[in-house]
Amino acid sequence: MKDAHPTGPRVTLPHPAAKLPGSNPCAACAVRDRAICAVLDDSELEQLSGLARPSDLDVGRTVFFEGDDADSLYVLIAGALKLYKLLPDGRRQITGFLFAGDFLGLAFNEEYQFTAEALMPSRLCRLPRTKIEGLLPEMPKLASRLLNLAFTELASAQTQMLLLGRKTAQERLASFLLHLADRLAGQGDPVSLIHLPMSRADIGDYLGLTVETVSRGVTKLKSAGLIALRDGNYIQIQDRPGLEGVAGDL
Repeated sequence: MKDAHPTGPRVTLPHPAAKLPGSNPCAACAVRDRAICAVLDDSELEQLSGLARPSDLDVGRTVFFEGDDADSLYVLIAGALKLYKLLPDGRRQITGFLFAGDFLGLAFNEEYQFTAEALMPSRLCRLPRTKIEGLLPEMPKLASRLLNLAFTELASAQTQMLLLGRKTAQERLASFLLHLADRLAGQGDPVSLIHLPMSRADIGDYLGLTVETVSRGVTKLKSAGLIALRDGNYIQIQDRPGLEGVAGDL
């Protein structure tokens, strides 16, 4: 693991589908089966397609900043993002990491409550917030999906509070690796092999730990035979039950 933006696997962003007469570019989307639009039928998807606009980001570029007008919603088509807030004294708290198929931009007021930044070359589908809100009465399945996402974000925030407030440094790191493995497994990746697009500093800012503590924690897990470090910023989970024991999940 390097304390910088890792190169990881070479990312080739999917080309936006051409808008040919009678075609629906959303139907060919790489994350169609797991994004918010998965609940829509063909006619509803056609309506959504007319509003969607692709947006590509290089590493380190922002989707939006904390405090910006919350005028758009986004689906992450490819790549990875980190979400963070800046404290008054300049410190940074990372609140989450997003991967292909994830949704972002939900806001309960007129401003975004966090900054979203690309960890690797990424593509997003941008949707105008007011127009999507106008479609919700006609698309109850989409409204229900967005409500479920809001509940999921609340549950994630509660889990993060437990992670930071009650678990030791080693428990936090083990829990993070297990959570990341399960997230990637949901995308079809091997559950035991984890790609880390984030730096050690990012992991520390998410877990409330210093870079040095993260490094020591990784070394301890490796020495115990629970994980192995692979090329390209991959971590292989060697002993999941053992890792769950360290995380306090057993």
